[in-house]
Amino acid sequence: MLRYQRGDKDAFAVLVRRYQVRVYNFVLRHLRSEASAEEIAQEVFLRIVQRASAFKHEARFSTWLYTIARNLCVDHLRKANLRRHPSLDQPVGSDADAPSLGEQVADPAPTVERRAASSQVAFSILQAVDELSEDQREVFLLREIAHLPFKEIAELTNTSENTVKSRMRYALEHLQLKLSEFEEYARALR
Repeated sequence: MLRYQRGDKDAFAVLVRRYQVRVYNFVLRHLRSEASAEEIAQEVFLRIVQRASAFKHEARFSTWLYTIARNLCVDHLRKANLRRHPSLDQPVGSDADAPSLGEQVADPAPTVERRAASSQVAFSILQAVDELSEDQREVFLLREIAHLPFKEIAELTNTSENTVKSRMRYALEHLQLKLSEFEEYARALR
């Protein structure tokens, strides 16, 4: 980032190559929409270009980068809440377990048992992550998707490192409880 601030345009390309997949994955997990994730990930790097002079080297670049990504995600979610258009992934009707519009339109052809089980596990993981409190989900995503250390997460969320670790512990306990039904299935596959 220091090289880019000094005018080395190739340094920006290095930053993009190094962080674009990580940022995209972080944003995707936060927003749960590929199209939105692509848009916001591009916006993150646009903001870096626009605000390169504002970067201070007291903090790590990755902390600054994920702060921008996090803020853009929060803004995007606020705007999305104002729109209130139904999502294809949202269950149809009042039953939370009801199939989504996307599932109702999808090809109903049966698949191999393992693929179905894998799909169910993935869905259950996403659902369990969605059920986390906002604070716990944010810490979980920053730690597991963005691979940030607890200290950086604490700086980013403006909380103490112990609070961040506590939120992560509660998030993991919740996920373990919600996903315990798949332990037996995983043992059977071994």
